[in-house]
Amino acid sequence: MLIKKHFDITWLKKTLGPGILFASTAIGVSHLVQSTRAGANYGFGLLIFIIIANLFKYPFFEFASRYSNATETSIIQGYKLLGKWVLWSYLIITLISMFFITSAVGAVTAGFLQNLFQTTSMGLWNHFGLFLICGMILTLGRYSSLDSLIKIIGLILLLSTLVAFFLVLIKGSYSDNLFPEINYVKSDILFIIALMGWMPTAVDLSSWNSLWTLERIKQTNFKPTLKQTIFEFNIGYVSSAVLSICFLTLGAYLMYDTNNIFSDSSSIFANQVITLYTESIGSWSYLLISISGFSIMFGTCIAVLDGYARSAKECFRLTLNNENMTLYYNIIVWLIVSGSLAIIFLFGSSIKSLVDLATTISFMIAPFIAFANYKLVSESYIGKKNTPKLWLKSLALFGIAYLIGFGSLFLYVRIIL
Repeated sequence: MLIKKHFDITWLKKTLGPGILFASTAIGVSHLVQSTRAGANYGFGLLIFIIIANLFKYPFFEFASRYSNATETSIIQGYKLLGKWVLWSYLIITLISMFFITSAVGAVTAGFLQNLFQTTSMGLWNHFGLFLICGMILTLGRYSSLDSLIKIIGLILLLSTLVAFFLVLIKGSYSDNLFPEINYVKSDILFIIALMGWMPTAVDLSSWNSLWTLERIKQTNFKPTLKQTIFEFNIGYVSSAVLSICFLTLGAYLMYDTNNIFSDSSSIFANQVITLYTESIGSWSYLLISISGFSIMFGTCIAVLDGYARSAKECFRLTLNNENMTLYYNIIVWLIVSGSLAIIFLFGSSIKSLVDLATTISFMIAPFIAFANYKLVSESYIGKKNTPKLWLKSLALFGIAYLIGFGSLFLYVRIIL
């Protein structure tokens, strides 16, 4: 009886969801696009920056889940406790970034969709149809549809990526030198900052973990312990960190030091990423990988749309002191869809420029969110028994310094150099 009780993990089935959603959000653009590009252009030269970003950003995402479990409220509500100006600042950040981030994700997803069906002349209609479907799923199905969908397609991509990773290690790389010397010229530094901006994802999206944690509790009517919530989150975070290195390896082994470079066209780029898999797994897997590649991006697109709609709705609820916000979610979803389509129309198919812009914006606003999250897990807000361990607090302080340091470096390089 004691053994059965000790190993009983039925709680995981009821808790599992927010961490998987986080992983799906992270794996999308930062992994499929940025990590793969880093490997293709620099080999393993930027591996240290991927490790640093995953390590130093961890506390701020963990703090969001911790806060929600301890207080049973969203961390956005915590921002209001820090001061109305903090909440308003977060709302402004959300309103500015949500269109650029969602459009970047949508552009990548549309590229994978176009590659899957081998269409060449759909143009903006691909994006329109994609966002229309995403909007319909969220306004009709909400969290339950998102939760079920992500778990299925996330498992497919996880397995296919791990298979491709181990096979490419066995096959070997094209280059004999996968650790080149980097000159750190202006273009290199700007790419590194863009790479870390969404590695594993943007710090301001940590509030989504908080909102998804609360929604999962509401959906299952099960309140997990703090340890259970953190454990579930860690599953998603560690998975995304491991996969970021897998994608870097695919790019480094199969494209670095070759004549192949990633295209700026979203559809061609998607085809190149799918080819990386098929070259290691086999040509027979092209359709399977095309489907799973589109699926994970489709899941990411829905998750990003849902996350921004939820966070914006929560901001409006708190700033307007209005609990009757049922219609706001749907309105915000379609507002984001419209704004994202407008940005994609302006940028055309220049996917790399759009992604770099979105990730750089995320990196520049990260220190503000990081400090707020750190403040909200102190004893005065969540109680002594729920506060993080000393090592995690210390890591968070290093993380804040890291975010400020690289943000300052970006401004220096962008303005002075």
